[in-house]
Amino acid sequence: MSTRSVHTARIAPKDHQPAGPLAPGPWPLDPSLVFLNHGSYGSVLRPVLQAQSAIRERMERDPVRFFKVDLEPLTDGVRERLGAFLNCRPADLALVANATVAICTILNAADLSPGDEVLVTDHEYTSVTNELARICARTGAKLVTATIPFPVRDSDEILARYLACVTPRTRLAIIPHITSATSLIFPAAAIVRALNELGIDSLVDGAHAPGQIPLDVGAMHATYYVGSGHKWLGAPKGTGFMHVRPDRQGRLRSLALSSRAHKVRPERPLFLRDFDYMGTNDYTPTLSLPSALEATGSLLPGGWPALMRANHDLIMRGRRVVSASLDIEPPTPEALVGTMATLPIPDPAPHLLDRPTAYDDALQDALYERHRIVAPIWRWGPQNRRVVRISAFLYNRVEQYEMLALALREELGREQSVRATA
Repeated sequence: MSTRSVHTARIAPKDHQPAGPLAPGPWPLDPSLVFLNHGSYGSVLRPVLQAQSAIRERMERDPVRFFKVDLEPLTDGVRERLGAFLNCRPADLALVANATVAICTILNAADLSPGDEVLVTDHEYTSVTNELARICARTGAKLVTATIPFPVRDSDEILARYLACVTPRTRLAIIPHITSATSLIFPAAAIVRALNELGIDSLVDGAHAPGQIPLDVGAMHATYYVGSGHKWLGAPKGTGFMHVRPDRQGRLRSLALSSRAHKVRPERPLFLRDFDYMGTNDYTPTLSLPSALEATGSLLPGGWPALMRANHDLIMRGRRVVSASLDIEPPTPEALVGTMATLPIPDPAPHLLDRPTAYDDALQDALYERHRIVAPIWRWGPQNRRVVRISAFLYNRVEQYEMLALALREELGREQSVRATA
């Protein structure tokens, strides 16, 4: 079965208004949940899951042929489809399990020496900083952190604060395209242009960007650009990619060299051979990516541009609802918001900070257990501020953000009442 053969019916917003928290539909989400966390793990359309199952069945019917003969041309087909979506050359794409694996691959291949500086921001995802801590300890390189305020005025402020931390010792600069905890769209293209003029390698962490905002990865001309498919693209979990500029491909090898890595094939670059096959694995998530791009992009008559606009409009309405209910000033202008938004929320009394939690904060547990709402509560920044992040996708509606606002008021009030009686 071709990975391009799955179609799904176009769904206009009026056709899927939920009855209760969420109506049954093409997503297999629990209908009892108010799911406002597409940004962590997006739900996959049923037709895409069916396409993945068909590929897995094909693999199991003749596993040897699948891995030895079929996998390479199927992978090329994924690169073609993904390259068209990202506006880049398919031959510059490596397909990996997720953005974390992609970033670790790049960082471990970086030629860092004692005194070299790696620039990040205080909005970077922790898997990146965790790996950098290990690499800097091994190589003697220094981690430099640019402080980007939150709230922030505009992209010019981000650009100025980031570039102010570049020094003659900067060897690699890591830029989040859309931050995870604070939901900020960074001026990645402008930062990359400035770094290219200085001859500094750039790594754009685009885990959240594909499908949330329009992309032109080829025109950005970053040294490296990594992204995830399991979020806004609607692909199965275990779907990531790494775009590597041609002048850096020769020195970038996969973290694990497979049993085929030694085979000389003049007709196929080593870069592709390394990442085509990294040992026995389930490659069906990656091979389902074309089906996800087609199915998710067919949800509205206007395709991907219409879907991005609809999700953006919905998150702005949702942010207004929650911020007004909690009397919180939105911390970023609309131009820096894609299809998820972050708001600061008050802390509980000090003696409540160490409450047991199954998630990242006991407030998130309360939202789930008492209200059936899924929305992450995190800590961010030098002041360790507590924030709530909300996402918007086509299965959401404004009433769900109203439900979250009421639930937050109730739970924050409960925390305050405990403070008052303590």
